[in-house]
Amino acid sequence: MYGEEPSAPALHAAAVFRAAKARTVLELGAGHGRDALYFARAGFTVHATDFSATGLAQLRDAAAAQGVAERVTCTVHDVRTPLPLPDASVDAVFAHMLLCMALSTKEIEAAVAEIRRVLRPGGTLVYTVRHTGDAHYGAGIDHGDDIHEHGGFAVHFFPRALVDSLAAGWSLDEVHAFEEGELPRRLWRVTQTVLG
Repeated sequence: MYGEEPSAPALHAAAVFRAAKARTVLELGAGHGRDALYFARAGFTVHATDFSATGLAQLRDAAAAQGVAERVTCTVHDVRTPLPLPDASVDAVFAHMLLCMALSTKEIEAAVAEIRRVLRPGGTLVYTVRHTGDAHYGAGIDHGDDIHEHGGFAVHFFPRALVDSLAAGWSLDEVHAFEEGELPRRLWRVTQTVLG
């Protein structure tokens, strides 16, 4: 769907993770793996999760073809459930447009709490979400809780207050506005670090 090249947020995240001396990266919502594969080629050990077993099978095949299979682990996972990882077991987490799926605010808060649980002290989270300045915000079917369905696809559009509340107890390092795609989609790239 998005091609083979890594996303711009993944390029940024890899630089942030490298500067933080991260070695292990958990990617949530990895899809067919363009970003997970990039992280693996960049030398990180990657744990990729996604709701789609088919996408992860494609990721596994591509990792083998690119010679990075030993650095990539795949797990089918629904982000609405606890992460299948021990406490403080990863250095960094990446989630490109996963948290703005049709998740309730309560489900998003629970997911971020799980991310914090599995990150080591000083660990970094980089995530991207569509925000309330996006052209599709308020368009289509309103499901409440800032979730709007347009063209059969429901998105939770983030107000800035939600970004700030999710960073409570973290160091909120950056909220960077950017655009992606033809609409264009308007997103924030958020970087935050576990305190301690």
